[in-house]
Amino acid sequence: MVFRRLLRKRWVLGVVFGLSLIYFLSSTLKQEERTIRDRTLLEVRDSDHHIQWKIKFILGNSSRQISQCRNSIQGKSLLTDELGYVCERKDLLVNGCCNVNAPSSSQHVCTSCLANGCCSIYEYCVSCCLQPDKQPLLEHFLNRAAEGFQNLFTAVEDHFELCLAKCRTSSQSVQHENTYRNPQAKYCYGESPPELLPI
Repeated sequence: MVFRRLLRKRWVLGVVFGLSLIYFLSSTLKQEERTIRDRTLLEVRDSDHHIQWKIKFILGNSSRQISQCRNSIQGKSLLTDELGYVCERKDLLVNGCCNVNAPSSSQHVCTSCLANGCCSIYEYCVSCCLQPDKQPLLEHFLNRAAEGFQNLFTAVEDHFELCLAKCRTSSQSVQHENTYRNPQAKYCYGESPPELLPI
């Protein structure tokens, strides 16, 4: 009963409203501070800052003993392992590597790739990208990577991960956000986007 009478008084309602307003404003200001601090951290990056090349290439050292291989996993019928071999899924060994003795296995396959580094098959894109002679192209790309891509490509640990990430379709592969620039060559490891095909 006393509580109801107290709530009916204007000064009590004014205090409750004032405290609510203070809480709202302080929360908003704290959020704004965090946003400004995050923006400042991003702007502090020097525009001339180049990504450090931390990928270690194994230049064709096929005598290296490897007990486990990573592979592209996602292919329905084809896979690419980290040594650059493309094989059919049935020819994948237990350790994740392609069986190099299988007829379907080939290393550094660029069969479906164009001169600009765009390929029609994802696994061939990754395999072609893994060629040792592609290192200068990839280094050049990493050093010039746009701010938006820096988080993605600086998280890459090695040549294989870079090729997996680079060959995935990106915003450069599409136009108007809903159609491929070139539906026959949408997986690219090169610097330039696929050529725009006339509609």
